[in-house]
Amino acid sequence: MDRLTRYIFRQALMVTLSVGVIFSVAVWLLQSLRLIDLIVNRGLSMGLFLYLAILILPRFIDVVLPIAIFTSVVFVYAKLIAESELVVMRASGMSQWGLAKPALLIGAAGTIALYAMAFYFLPASNRAFKDLQFDIRNKFATALIQEGVFNTLSDTLMVYVKRRDPKGDLIGLLIENTSDKDKPLTISAKRGALVDTPDGPHILMVNGIRQQYDRTTGKLSSLSFKSYTLDLGELQNAPTIRDRQPDELYASELLDNLGNPALVVELNMRLAGPLMALSMAAIPILCLLPGEFNRRGQARRILATVVVALTMEIIDVGLTNLARSTMTVIPLIYVNALGPFLAVLWMTWRSGAARGPADFVARHAVR
Repeated sequence: MDRLTRYIFRQALMVTLSVGVIFSVAVWLLQSLRLIDLIVNRGLSMGLFLYLAILILPRFIDVVLPIAIFTSVVFVYAKLIAESELVVMRASGMSQWGLAKPALLIGAAGTIALYAMAFYFLPASNRAFKDLQFDIRNKFATALIQEGVFNTLSDTLMVYVKRRDPKGDLIGLLIENTSDKDKPLTISAKRGALVDTPDGPHILMVNGIRQQYDRTTGKLSSLSFKSYTLDLGELQNAPTIRDRQPDELYASELLDNLGNPALVVELNMRLAGPLMALSMAAIPILCLLPGEFNRRGQARRILATVVVALTMEIIDVGLTNLARSTMTVIPLIYVNALGPFLAVLWMTWRSGAARGPADFVARHAVR
């Protein structure tokens, strides 16, 4: 790598990292706000919140990185053109390929990073996130009781809590248990607490009333109590395993199930998706490098670059959605993902082929 290539590459890399970090953190913070409800209203710990927030970070990096690469290449090359550095580089003998190479190296590095995300980090984070989400919904349902809401913990159990005190105790409980349809049970208590025991989750209550209505006799029995324990063992019957979604499977698992069309599409999405980083780096090269220097600025070319990149992203989303219903469009996804990169290779080859004879004549004319 020569000095000029390192100079352009270093600038593009710094901008890519800066833009990528800023965009990822901004999107991550916005999405993490949705998880705050788990702390404020559902009593989960700050540590669990941070763990969930970290698990969703890779999916944002996967989306933001191609955008960061595109932004950095547009910014750096537009700056080189505006400050006439590109003119000087060309005058020094730097070819179109030499000018395009730093951007393509950034795109290649991004593509490698996205392949690592697609085949390991994203499946691992998606699997861990959904496993924990499943556990929260099914195994820790008693910890998700919201204040001032009728919480349905199962098909037969509803719990209402007026509020929680600073210690986490429940104030003002109302419980409706219809596990015995002929004898529905209603319990109200001034205070209570959730307890996990070896026999399953329990609600301990003090100073309340237990009422049970017998539908067969039409009688209502009422019992006042100072202390009462409700067994929530029926929650233990919640499903303990779940089916893995395609975005949770590793490459080896996808390859072992190629008979499933959905998994074939998922595998191809992971193979084609990272190539977008390479093409996002190639699009600015196609729009900014060809043509003569314009002292009035590069606004039109930059606008054209943005329009081409946006069009390519829209086509990619459309083809991806269409591929889930018909796999015949899968080859078009690769064409769309590789098109700009192949166009850059053709442009630089053509420029070099056209430049060679002219340089030969010029050298001999000087002699």
